[in-house]
Amino acid sequence: MTADAIEREFKQKVCEELRLTEEGKDRFRVFTPFRFDDGDHLAIVLKREKNQWLLSDEGHTYMHLTYRFNESDLENGTRREIITNSLSEFQVEDRYGEFIIKIEQGEYGEALYRFAQALLRISDISYLSRERVKSTFYEDFRALIAENVPEDRYVFDWHDTQHDPESFYEVDCHINKMANPLYIYALQNDNQVRDATISLLQFEKWGNSFYPIAIFQDSDKVSKKVLKKFSKVCEKQFPSLQENRREIVHYLRETLSR
Repeated sequence: MTADAIEREFKQKVCEELRLTEEGKDRFRVFTPFRFDDGDHLAIVLKREKNQWLLSDEGHTYMHLTYRFNESDLENGTRREIITNSLSEFQVEDRYGEFIIKIEQGEYGEALYRFAQALLRISDISYLSRERVKSTFYEDFRALIAENVPEDRYVFDWHDTQHDPESFYEVDCHINKMANPLYIYALQNDNQVRDATISLLQFEKWGNSFYPIAIFQDSDKVSKKVLKKFSKVCEKQFPSLQENRREIVHYLRETLSR
């Protein structure tokens, strides 16, 4: 099939606002009106590999997402599930971060339609509903700990088995093997901050030796009155997991190296 014929099929199946530009032997850039939320166009290339025509984003979609998210955030949890489901639904392959779809039986237009739909669905990660964003907060928190703390030095959902066998007072992450273990809380709202305040006060009553740390999804969402009370029992705080990620990692690595 000639380039002109392929372009006509693309327009017929996908949209008229589309053009094909040759970039080299058996390689064409596919320009479509479809964009990411920041205005960048989807990157789509039609190319021939070992007698097989395919469409590829050449890793652009994944790279574009890493401008907003850390790579680890895209490899696990809710975001990974969205990517995997989108690829499966539209029969697109993930070739080490490069998304591709092979042209079968000359169905160029059908392949482009499915490929564009998959890329747009994946880019919708940026529009996750507030509920889904909340669900990823704990996934992101746990991933950050797992990536920067040796496995034998942390425990999630820890409680003091000696004083609290029924686990009324939990710590989101306990980091051990130091004079004062770190009690780290991942906090999203007023109720969680209140609970953390009560737990830290109880640990003090029991005479536990520890150093408390708070990592917020967004501390601006927490009532000033609630935050003020909490600050009396927890001095070390990071206002945002996403925005303070680098500082958190630096703090953990420096603290663990002492």
